[in-house]
Amino acid sequence: MNQAIRHSRRHMLALGAGLALSAPLLPAWAQSFPTRPMRLLVNFAPGSTPDIVARSVGQQMSQSLGQPVVVENRSGGAGMIGLNALHTSTPDGYTLGLIAGSTMVIGPHLVRLAYDPLREMVPVAAAARFELFLVTRAGLPFDDYAGFLRHLRANPGRLNFGSPGNGSSPHIAAEMLLAATNTQATHIPYRGSADVMQALLAGTIDWAFDPGVTFPHVRAGRLNMLAVTGQRRVEQFANVATLRELGLPDFDVGTSHGFWAPPGTPAPIVERLNRAINSALLVQGVIDPIRGFGAEPTPLTPAQFLALSRSDSERYGRVVRERNITAD
Repeated sequence: MNQAIRHSRRHMLALGAGLALSAPLLPAWAQSFPTRPMRLLVNFAPGSTPDIVARSVGQQMSQSLGQPVVVENRSGGAGMIGLNALHTSTPDGYTLGLIAGSTMVIGPHLVRLAYDPLREMVPVAAAARFELFLVTRAGLPFDDYAGFLRHLRANPGRLNFGSPGNGSSPHIAAEMLLAATNTQATHIPYRGSADVMQALLAGTIDWAFDPGVTFPHVRAGRLNMLAVTGQRRVEQFANVATLRELGLPDFDVGTSHGFWAPPGTPAPIVERLNRAINSALLVQGVIDPIRGFGAEPTPLTPAQFLALSRSDSERYGRVVRERNITAD
């Protein structure tokens, strides 16, 4: 995992003192920002993980900045509609975007854009690092990861896996697993993670990588969780091992939802917003919804967030090319 993530918890502990010390370094006009309501674009629909993160953080930002932060959902095009809307917004700090990690680090490898998001968009702050969870439908003749692999190998190409669409992070995670284990399965793309969950419950597909929406059904025994993709186990499912523990030490499919600003947004404003966002990530009312998806708040500097995003982009770009993955 990138060094920025390894140090994020230490950064959280030091952040409270650092926020107070850094304020006088900003120009006076930046310290008075904002003086009117702000707009927070979210590039996925209401109820999605980016939306929930945006609303939790935005509420705390409203309190610390003294101005309303109005969430505006711009979904569609695998997140590209919202990204493009942010790209063409006025760079005055009054329009931010909570952009899903997959949009920034996977989308540009699949969709031809007139600009390079990681070069032109201004990184403001990371919000949360999201991992994925290997989940299977009930009724299959195994109950653990080893049995899953045996069944895959005994039935090459016969098991179906679902994803929220071609090129989504769950799709790429599945392709990475198949490549790493030299197995085969059939991909069925859906329009979103909720549809994938319903297909698992209905038995239409056999397995999927889930971003956290299936947790209630796993707890109720309607679905089975076999593995976690992160570096460590999650508290909600402490008995579920990571894929690293299960023999795939280099398996990394994490992405970071985060805040971006239009090209040309002034650096003092970005610093002011970074402080407000990182402060919000220390509040329990923000931490709890994020951890409810098995994710982790990751307060970073803009430079750390950009470095992490570039590292993720390089890794996913290799997988897209090697597995010949195309957009919907």
